[in-house]
Amino acid sequence: MDSMDEIYRKHSKMIYYYLLSKVNDPDLAEELTQETFYQALKSFHTFEGRSSVSTWLCGISGHVYQMWCRKQTYTVELDTAAEALKDEPLEKTVFLEWDSKEILKHLHSLKDPMREVMYLRLIGNLSFQDIGEIMEKSENWARVNFYRGKEKIIEEVRKNEK
Repeated sequence: MDSMDEIYRKHSKMIYYYLLSKVNDPDLAEELTQETFYQALKSFHTFEGRSSVSTWLCGISGHVYQMWCRKQTYTVELDTAAEALKDEPLEKTVFLEWDSKEILKHLHSLKDPMREVMYLRLIGNLSFQDIGEIMEKSENWARVNFYRGKEKIIEEVRKNEK
């Protein structure tokens, strides 16, 4: 098992972009990323290796985000998260042909858990197996929800083009 410093270097960018897509505030995303790694450090001794480190960290970041949401009346917008889509080699789909801001608006309008699957895949760049583990579902469930979410976004974009 890597040290926490090494884990931070390997996974902090992914966690940051995932949280940035949720909160639309770089400073807050950085703060929540730090809280994620603080919580990971506190529970490092309990990590049994049943999942990958990135899956474990995404689970922690999801809980950190949910705890923050419970304390806020803040609504999430995704305009600045488009930069995260440009910086990373992500899912190669028709999404890349459209304005990222437009796609993120449609993505934000999806209902959970489909929206969460889309975030984890596109922003977190996680495998469907990892997404299934995080959501406590099967890999196939993650694939189906991603596909359906993608189809809904394509349908909405096409409606708006007419």
